[in-house]
Amino acid sequence: MHFHLLQHSPHLGPARIVDWLDSMGHSHTTFHLYDGELPPRPGDSNGLIILDAPESDVLPNWGRREDKLITRTLDSPRPLLGIGHGACRIAHALCAGVSRGTYAETGWQKVTLHTTSPFDLPEHFDAFTWHRNVFGLPDDALPLGGSEASPLQGFSWDAGRVVGLLCHLEATPASTRERLAHLPRPEGDATSPYRQSDSDILSNNEQFTQLAPLLDRVLSQWLRNARHD
Repeated sequence: MHFHLLQHSPHLGPARIVDWLDSMGHSHTTFHLYDGELPPRPGDSNGLIILDAPESDVLPNWGRREDKLITRTLDSPRPLLGIGHGACRIAHALCAGVSRGTYAETGWQKVTLHTTSPFDLPEHFDAFTWHRNVFGLPDDALPLGGSEASPLQGFSWDAGRVVGLLCHLEATPASTRERLAHLPRPEGDATSPYRQSDSDILSNNEQFTQLAPLLDRVLSQWLRNARHD
């Protein structure tokens, strides 16, 4: 399968996602929207992945075209995955509310799987988080589960063909250092009880290592459930 990835910042790349795609024999093309590349045309790939972006209330000049691509992919049989900002865009396209959460959430947070969650994940796991925006559960979607600050950390829609993840199972030490070095913290982070310092976030590489099998489970289940065209 060939995947298109939409990247919104030079400092928010796909991280471990491309390693997984390569290991599974899938090809991929990344579109650097922040650098003037336009989103691809619908139907030019077997699946679409919308990556994270800096949180902003301003829609960039290519945003409407990206929204159209998301909508066309939702209406197709192709698998669709959103990470962070990408998950918010998919939730919005599915008519779910997207808004500022009560607290910013940064660093490692414990996620508890919802009792109705369809995701093949442990009942409790630590995930990397970096956001203030949150989304509601789209109609006919199933929840992943949540943390103390964000009750909904992800969702699955259309029998698992579409997945949105607010948390970052794709994070690596290198991708996180890039984020910390170049991007501002989410609004309200300084006073949030759900924040970690840069040093605490990077203090234990084993936490990043433990994300790899979680990402593998989610992506494997995602493609297994998709109706390939």
